[in-house]
Amino acid sequence: MKEVTLIIPAKKEPNALPIVLNELKNHYPNINIMIVMQKDDVETFKAIKDYDCKIIFQTGRGYGNAILEGIKQSATAYSCIYYADGSTDPKYISIMLDKSREKNLDVVFGSRYEKGAGSFDDDLITRVGNFFFTFLGNFLLRLNMTDILFTYIFAKTERLNEMNLSQNDYCLCVEIPFKTKKLKYKYSTIPCVERKRVADKKKVKAFKDGLKILIYLLKKFLEVINR
Repeated sequence: MKEVTLIIPAKKEPNALPIVLNELKNHYPNINIMIVMQKDDVETFKAIKDYDCKIIFQTGRGYGNAILEGIKQSATAYSCIYYADGSTDPKYISIMLDKSREKNLDVVFGSRYEKGAGSFDDDLITRVGNFFFTFLGNFLLRLNMTDILFTYIFAKTERLNEMNLSQNDYCLCVEIPFKTKKLKYKYSTIPCVERKRVADKKKVKAFKDGLKILIYLLKKFLEVINR
């Protein structure tokens, strides 16, 4: 797993993140782990500073910004966006790597809504929202996705850099599949079971972040039809 870097955006996860790091090291002792966080998140930093991982302090703010800065500093052939709350299961990393190699894929997307998949972290609002945005993304942007908002994503680092990603918030969830399609990269999905977060509080604000994603989707749609 030396060819893979896990990019883990972290915000106020002092209890969950150490559990995640211990689990990862048990599964993949040689994997590269990069934590991207705010410098003022003192509690999280204290909780993980002695772990064998690279810690990067964001120059900007936001979930998307943390991922963008992690991608820029990834020096391995593959990068994987991973969650700091324990909801992503590490067993899928090797499955994504194998599928990427076997089919020479540029991007592999995890999906919670395919056969054999599921989510223990969804509530009614987030589940309805996920289905709504996935349908809208497929309809407006001609994507072929089953779970557009799940950023358990494994990709060639070179391809992620070529995308010139720019969204600093949760709109990055849509920007990655949109640009994957736009640039005609080879991509596929795998079914994943999303676990319940292990500690700390969920950071997504369903209605506020959902509105931002909706506006972003509509803007991308206008770009597509006005080409």
